[in-house]
Amino acid sequence: MKRLILAVSLVAIAMTASAQIKSAADIQKAIASAEKVAENPKKAANVATWIKIGEAYLNAYENPTSNVVGGDKQQLALVMGNDKPLSSEAVTLGGQPYEKVVYKDKNLYFDQKGQLAMTEVTNPSYQGDALAKAIEAYKKAAEVDVKGKKIKDIKQALEKIASNYNQDAFTAYYLGNPSKASQLFEKSAAALATAPLSQIDTNSIYYAGITALEAGEFAQAKNFFDKTMSLGYMADGNIYANLYESVFQQKDTLAAKNYLEEGFQKFPENPQILTNLINLYISTNEDPNKLIDLLQKAKEELPGNASLYYVEGDIYGRLKNYEEAVKSYRKAAEIDPKYEMGYYGEGVLWYNRALELQEEANALPYSEYKKYDELQEQLKNSLKSAIEPFEKCFEMTANDAVKTNVADYLKRIYFIFRGESAENQAAYEKYNSFLEKAQ
Repeated sequence: MKRLILAVSLVAIAMTASAQIKSAADIQKAIASAEKVAENPKKAANVATWIKIGEAYLNAYENPTSNVVGGDKQQLALVMGNDKPLSSEAVTLGGQPYEKVVYKDKNLYFDQKGQLAMTEVTNPSYQGDALAKAIEAYKKAAEVDVKGKKIKDIKQALEKIASNYNQDAFTAYYLGNPSKASQLFEKSAAALATAPLSQIDTNSIYYAGITALEAGEFAQAKNFFDKTMSLGYMADGNIYANLYESVFQQKDTLAAKNYLEEGFQKFPENPQILTNLINLYISTNEDPNKLIDLLQKAKEELPGNASLYYVEGDIYGRLKNYEEAVKSYRKAAEIDPKYEMGYYGEGVLWYNRALELQEEANALPYSEYKKYDELQEQLKNSLKSAIEPFEKCFEMTANDAVKTNVADYLKRIYFIFRGESAENQAAYEKYNSFLEKAQ
């Protein structure tokens, strides 16, 4: 499963330079004082009373990091004043290196450039879910605000609460706690859905499912994905692949198969669905060629869609039917000469076939040297067959990632044949130079 990709920075700091950390006692006193006012029936009917309670809980939540202003490590050291770190250590999170700086109530994580990437509160000023308490207060504020004079303020507060939950969810995820992250994503979505804000956050619901799936909470993950789908959010078809995994892990093979087949019919170009469907068919002894029949329906509805023939070529390639795979890739290029992926697919097919031949040759005993030489010759021919479609793709594509990937393939191939001719040596240098400039 792919890891979550953040579309925004992990840190969103909106405090002022004058913000200071208060003692837990002062925080509790402020909450108690605000709630005491609400015990008076007359004042409980005043919207300002509940907004103040909401603010008190929000302040409690933000208090441990109220002096974390800005993102530069050196600037933070100045602004934080007497709040000195206790220790620091190098850690790796999500495959990336960070410096973890430990304080008495929080941990700050800095990237290699010294920029603050994550903040983890270890000793909150309020022992409980301060954000949930704030939501309750703002809901009550909306109820008593019959004239709607403070609706804008209440909505802004709920948006802020949702953002805080969302931020904490990503932090929990990157700190290796997907179960906690799932709960926080769910709370983020619930905060946005709270009236009078009443917004639907499909992203957070979907992420709640992804993180629950990673945590092994399969039934819970399915609930989130079902809800996401009911809201019309398909994640480019990945929703079906995720539903498949959720039910497959619960030993419901039939439901898993149904999700993949439905998903394949609606999103035939989704590689995650295709891979899972092929693997499922093989593991259940069902004919993988059935995929071609499923794809045929999509081709009948969209006969001019070149990408469907690219998918067909991919299927045949995975089924080791290389002749039909090449036909499908070339058909994609025939239908749409500007569709570079048909050329890309054929190039990758020949390259991967060469790797298979190399493995087959390496597995031979020494006595079968003639067979080894035959396989080596086939390997070279396969690599040479990859050159033309790869070069067509390289010249055609406007996608930088595809262009770089193809250049890497061609560099590897021409490196092997560079000694055969000056042209091959020049081609190797061309693609090598391109890759060096692309770095």
